Amino acid sequence: MDVAAKEAAIARFLDDYPRAADAGRDHPALQGCEDIRWSDFPECPAGIPMLLRALLDREAASEAERALSNCLLNDVRSMNAAMPTALPFLLRLAGDPQVSVRSELLDLLLGVVGYSKPVNADNEAMVRWFGSDSEHPEREQCRAVFAEHASVVTALAEELTDPDDRARLRQAAGLV
Repeated sequence: MDVAAKEAAIARFLDDYPRAADAGRDHPALQGCEDIRWSDFPECPAGIPMLLRALLDREAASEAERALSNCLLNDVRSMNAAMPTALPFLLRLAGDPQVSVRSELLDLLLGVVGYSKPVNADNEAMVRWFGSDSEHPEREQCRAVFAEHASVVTALAEELTDPDDRARLRQAAGLV
């Protein structure tokens, strides 16, 4: 999905949930998200802060999570270069018991874990399909964010019922 399609999806979301744009404006987990120039990232819409805030609107949260995922995951093979910047906000929101879409955020975080795995440079097919790590520095950057927020990751991993998911999340943070 290109940036114009992402912007259009955000506009449709706002048409459906106009009050969601103001939700969560003062939430501590989102402190600083408005200061980031999201549109400076390739293929990233400027409306990311609004979608992050809308995750705190119970009526719009599920649709906001879907729209946010579509904006931050470029396709089935890659995440947006903005993901490492969005990840701390997602981690903090997933750790907040008041957020109604915590389980969806945990699923998104597990997806980011998968997208963040290094690609073996010796595996030509994998490099052709997913691109090299040098072409996608966001992989390593996300792993660094997971490690930087290891205490949050540890708490979130404890909430997962699947032991493989717990291990994958911990591994992404360098905890195992």
